[in-house]
Amino acid sequence: MSDIKAAIFDLDGTLVDSMYVWHKVDVDFLSERGFEVPDDYSKAIKTMHFETAAEYTIARFNLNETVEDIVSVWLNMAVNEYAYNVRLKVGAKEFIEKLKADGLQLGIATSSKPFLAEPVLKNNGIYDYFNTICCTSEVGRDKRHPDIYLRTADKLGVKPKECVVFEDIIDGINGANTAGMYTVAVYDAESSSEKEVLKRMADKYIMSFEELL
Repeated sequence: MSDIKAAIFDLDGTLVDSMYVWHKVDVDFLSERGFEVPDDYSKAIKTMHFETAAEYTIARFNLNETVEDIVSVWLNMAVNEYAYNVRLKVGAKEFIEKLKADGLQLGIATSSKPFLAEPVLKNNGIYDYFNTICCTSEVGRDKRHPDIYLRTADKLGVKPKECVVFEDIIDGINGANTAGMYTVAVYDAESSSEKEVLKRMADKYIMSFEELL
């Protein structure tokens, strides 16, 4: 990895312990409309950007609401948690500080919106370490595809082969692999059932960022 010049981080489930937020949003949103959360629902929308997830939700539950209305409700429910309560994973801040000290360019590649990503990074004191935040909504395709990673690398001014990507889900690792980047899968409780697959797919698998310090 001596030729690595940039590190690209997924946000939810990789850098921050935030997956509980979305489960809470799913439960509260659907219960207010008289539904329980189906077993496969959260997994189905996990890698979608908000608008696509809203379209899927409207179709699945036959809701008489617009995509814009649903996205607004979801974000209002989540933003307070991101701004005040969501915390970094163990060792994440120290690892990011190390990479920055080593001269690497740092980027975020996320399915979240900037107004969720920015508050949680600021609340945890690492916002200023990142050179760019790139969202899947910018590229119009989810993380199964390389677009988000290629866009982030372009913003950082580096070649794909000069990037290491940290992700916690299969789709993210697949997209980063397709982009031609070195991949590190990060353990998260929400994707623990995918651990063995992630180990096979990624160039490296870690249980914690402390392993890299």
